[in-house]
Amino acid sequence: MKVKAAAGAPMNLFERWLTLWVFLCIVIGIALGQFMPAPFQALGRMEVARVNLPVGLLIWVMIIPMLVKVDFGALQQVRAHLRGMGVTLFVNWLVKPFSMAFLGWLFIRHLFAPWLPAEQIDAYIAGLILLAAAPCTAMVFVWSRLSDGDPLFTLSQVAVNDTIMIFAFAPIVGLLLGISAISVPWDTLVTSVVLYIVMPLALAQIWRKALLRKSQSAYDGAMAKSGPWSIAALLATLVLLFAFQGRAIIEQPLIILLLAIPILIQVFFNSSLAYWLNRQVGEKHSVACPSALIGASNFFELAVAAAISLFGFESGAALATVVGVLIEVPVMLLVVKVVNASKGWYEAKA
Repeated sequence: MKVKAAAGAPMNLFERWLTLWVFLCIVIGIALGQFMPAPFQALGRMEVARVNLPVGLLIWVMIIPMLVKVDFGALQQVRAHLRGMGVTLFVNWLVKPFSMAFLGWLFIRHLFAPWLPAEQIDAYIAGLILLAAAPCTAMVFVWSRLSDGDPLFTLSQVAVNDTIMIFAFAPIVGLLLGISAISVPWDTLVTSVVLYIVMPLALAQIWRKALLRKSQSAYDGAMAKSGPWSIAALLATLVLLFAFQGRAIIEQPLIILLLAIPILIQVFFNSSLAYWLNRQVGEKHSVACPSALIGASNFFELAVAAAISLFGFESGAALATVVGVLIEVPVMLLVVKVVNASKGWYEAKA
């Protein structure tokens, strides 16, 4: 197994300035939506079984290059760090989605309700739940690299999370939306899992094996070329989203800040909990870092796609998932800085 290729490289230009690109997409999308509404409305109507075809294509261009990096052969490495893997799974699947549902109920339904449009409150909460139910797949390789994380453990936890996500994403989202008294079409939810997890993952693994069968350099070259396409597809999707969301944002610009607060609390809570639990069980710092970072970060591409499929372009759910994209890079870089700076404290316990 080629650890270097799978574990990823430091952030490129697009990744490092992702927050700036997202902000520019907000401005461009809002402007185009206000001055050229007809083309975007036409794109919004291009649907089959509630799946928007342009967005579906963009999501595949986004997700597949990221999923090619997932090495399911790393599942055999799970036994090497069972305690760290246990912490990762506990935080990602038993804490993160449920704590976000609670934060959504507390902040969106109660504390911030007077400043939010009443008809979108359920959708905002749904978007937050979708964001939390999708653990990070691609960017965690970057965060692990920046924190000197164990590359084999990073690979294995991503492979385990993606395997679980195939079976658990729909039930957990359905359960939490039901608890939050939000109706969800189960057929659309299951279709989203098939379209945006199962099929892209299968295609990505076929592509991965074909590239590695040729040579490691063929794999590396394909990943280098596909990376910008993946980011470009994300940015194009965001332009579409904000073209539809423009009027709501202009009328109530405070919404983005209010949605960011529970997401920020979630990031710091999950990363701190996973980091502390790894220390308590005696895992190495190089394992604790990626374990903490995967719990704090999100597979936001999947969350955005599922939100659009379930609730539509103009929904509060789509906007809530995009806020997660907006704050992802600067917040995660802060978490990386904290775990790096606290290495002496972490290792003092040993």
